[in-house]
Amino acid sequence: MSSIDEQILRATKEIVVKFIEAGRVSPTGFNETFKNVYKTVQVAVKGPAPDAQAPENEEQ
Repeated sequence: MSSIDEQILRATKEIVVKFIEAGRVSPTGFNETFKNVYKTVQVAVKGPAPDAQAPENEEQ
C-alpha cells in the first residue's frame, strides 16, 4: 500500500469517526458510509478512475 493510499485511509477513518461522534452516522451504517467517504477522498486526491469518466460528445 502506497503512502498516498495510507493517507487516504487515515483521512477516511477520521472523517467517519467524526460523523459517528456527531451522531450523523450510526455504527451500523459504518460500512456504507466508509465506502462512500473513501471513494470521495480518493477521487479528491487522485482524480476519477479512467474507466469512471464518461465519454464526452458521444454521438448516437
